[in-house]
Amino acid sequence: SRPKPNLTEREKEILRLVCDGLTNAEIAGRLGVSRETVKSELKRIFRKIGVNNRTQAAVLLVKQGWI
Repeated sequence: SRPKPNLTEREKEILRLVCDGLTNAEIAGRLGVSRETVKSELKRIFRKIGVNNRTQAAVLLVKQGWI
């Protein structure tokens, strides 16, 4: 079990949307930001939680019970 990462509310919101299966474009539309903003946010989140992609992130979050 990994320690729970220190994520901002916005980062948690983005991860929830990733877990719901939304694309970066869909997340951007939902949050009113650009796709590039979502992409850069995801890169930062992935570094924080120690994964390389959205699939690994979703699996980790569910497995660890973080979301």
